[in-house]
Amino acid sequence: MNALVAIAAAAGIAALFFLSRTVACTRHGRLVRAGGAGVGTLASGAIAVAAVLVAISYYSYERLTAEQVVATVAFRQTARDVYQARLMVDGEHDRTFELRGNEWQMDARLVTWKPPVTILGLEPIYRLERLSGRYTDIGREQSESRTVYSLAEPLAVDVWAVARRFPLLTPGIDAHYGSATYAPMADGARFEVSLSRDAVIARPANAAASAALGRWSEGD
Repeated sequence: MNALVAIAAAAGIAALFFLSRTVACTRHGRLVRAGGAGVGTLASGAIAVAAVLVAISYYSYERLTAEQVVATVAFRQTARDVYQARLMVDGEHDRTFELRGNEWQMDARLVTWKPPVTILGLEPIYRLERLSGRYTDIGREQSESRTVYSLAEPLAVDVWAVARRFPLLTPGIDAHYGSATYAPMADGARFEVSLSRDAVIARPANAAASAALGRWSEGD
């Protein structure tokens, strides 16, 4: 992260130097030199702005140093195929959602780094994206009411979205798409959601969740 700040600072200083050269050369009628300095100003300024924007977006995500538990989800059944899901994330207020179906799914955005960006020493970053209810049966999935909730506020500058939209312009950024996990819902069940560098994983955190997974894997 310090590398991004250093790059932004160095590029900003270079942009100011080239800008002063542009002004000085223009005043003395040296238009060719002024043009070259102007190009340097634009290039340095663009690098500085890009570094600042990446740094802002980087801080908007959570760092991922190894596989770690990122959330806990507890369920309470309120009606047939209707559950109250309590989402618990360290450092945040608990949130409650009504999910319809017999399964739940959590999606996350993962960003890892490839050469040449790896020389900056940046850690992988993530954001929990959405929580939704779903049905095991495809027919019900197509016809029944769905419930989907966003877990993250929109960002003015999102490195994940930029990398997905302009992959040729961001060769050192690997924005993982569709990283998700799903598991059955059951009254009293509690699951821990872990995140590794390439996957979202749901694990049972109590007996009710383990029993629900057992029935689910058997097709009940």
